[in-house]
Amino acid sequence: MIYPHTRDVTMSNDDNIYKSNDNSRIREELSEDLKKNLEKFKDPVILGELVYKLVEERENTNRILKNLMAKIETLEAKIAGTQSTVKEIHEEVLLPQIDEEILAHIREKGKATAEDVRAKFNYKGTNAASARLNRLFELGLLDKRQVGKKVFFLPKS
Repeated sequence: MIYPHTRDVTMSNDDNIYKSNDNSRIREELSEDLKKNLEKFKDPVILGELVYKLVEERENTNRILKNLMAKIETLEAKIAGTQSTVKEIHEEVLLPQIDEEILAHIREKGKATAEDVRAKFNYKGTNAASARLNRLFELGLLDKRQVGKKVFFLPKS
């Protein structure tokens, strides 16, 4: 039932004050409607219908949520694929000259360790060479395999 929220509002032209005159009448109407509806809820058939409608509505909501989740997962998969492709393209173009030289050296040799890169590019220690190689691996430009204590970096197939 639609509740009429009509009020007799008078506006004073002098000071623009709104006044409400029918608050008590509206309260009485609402109280009567609530009492009538509470009487209906004592009927078990009405309660059964309400529960049935709630179950139907919940099933519909779950079906909608399931479809939305499937669509979100599809979009996330597309976005992940696009991001990795974009990342590879941008990172390939934006590699520093030393990284390009390291990649060329590994492609030429077939494999390299941090010690090999340190010796070839005159690094003082293997930490800097290892950091460069690991960054290239994380960008997806190299493969990495551990054999014993040595870690070999291979060109990406």
